[in-house]
Amino acid sequence: MRSVARAAALVGAEAVRGGARPEVGAAKGLPGDWVTEVDLASERAIAGFLASETPSVPFVGEELGGAAPGSAVRWVVDPLDGTTNYVHGFWAVGVSVALVDGDRPVAGAVAAPFLGEIWHAAAGGGAVWERAGGSEPCRVSSRAPASAVVATGFPFRRKERLPRYLASMNAALEAFEDLRRPGAASLDLAWTACGVFDGFFELGLAAWDVAAGGLLVQEAGGAVSDWDGGDGWLGGDILAGSAAVHEALQSRVAAAGTGSPRDG
Repeated sequence: MRSVARAAALVGAEAVRGGARPEVGAAKGLPGDWVTEVDLASERAIAGFLASETPSVPFVGEELGGAAPGSAVRWVVDPLDGTTNYVHGFWAVGVSVALVDGDRPVAGAVAAPFLGEIWHAAAGGGAVWERAGGSEPCRVSSRAPASAVVATGFPFRRKERLPRYLASMNAALEAFEDLRRPGAASLDLAWTACGVFDGFFELGLAAWDVAAGGLLVQEAGGAVSDWDGGDGWLGGDILAGSAAVHEALQSRVAAAGTGSPRDG
């Protein structure tokens, strides 16, 4: 299924590259949450490809829905991660395709349409980064936390979560060398898997944002958890990185959350 995930991500990437970029997107109901015709075209292309390759496997996509998220085995797809970036002409956008069994991704791929790069992984089979000049195995970085550059994203759709996030961000800025916020979680996780970033943390994402990227980090030797240190990161609250950076993230998030309002 790894090769199918890779091919499906490339199908979506081709649809994204071939689309006409609008100057604005259509609002999906939450502030800053946009959809374009290119998102929809990419999702339709991926869904069609997967239906032909794996007709018995249900599909759930960010834009058009599909199988219930609780389906035992299903494809989970973000056809254009970073739509705001795309609308603004900032090419940090991804296409994320993952095969999920229960609450565990078992194969996945993330493509960067405008960078010409793709990452893919299978549970127990390692992770690979393909780019100009060839491919190489993904490995998380070995930098110490004090020298780490960690990616993040803001819970802009869920303003009530800002107190917990901002306390954690302040703690992360004190612990690490610096933070980055490119705006596409699937790419943040792919870059973490291959050591460009040393870790990643965000609240309030969805399974299609993190399923493939989280698997990449795990298969690259890293650690992935939810903000409580458990296995529920497909729910969208995610900490990821090398073992050392993940441990530092987890301890800072836990300390920052003490006495802060918790999300229901």
